[in-house]
Amino acid sequence: MKYIDIANKTEAELLAMLKEKKLELFTLKAKQKTMQLTNTNELTTAKKDIARIQTALSAVRSK
Repeated sequence: MKYIDIANKTEAELLAMLKEKKLELFTLKAKQKTMQLTNTNELTTAKKDIARIQTALSAVRSK
């Protein structure tokens, strides 16, 4: 996901995406703890996506 993809979304859409990504991160962490996660790069990608969404949210809220 790139910032350009989420820059023009509404606050409600961004909050929904944020909730979804946080749930995904939680499940990835659980899989890692139980040794079921094969690609650990997914954790980094999920964290970066959450940061991008939070940046877009703060931009929307400041307008």
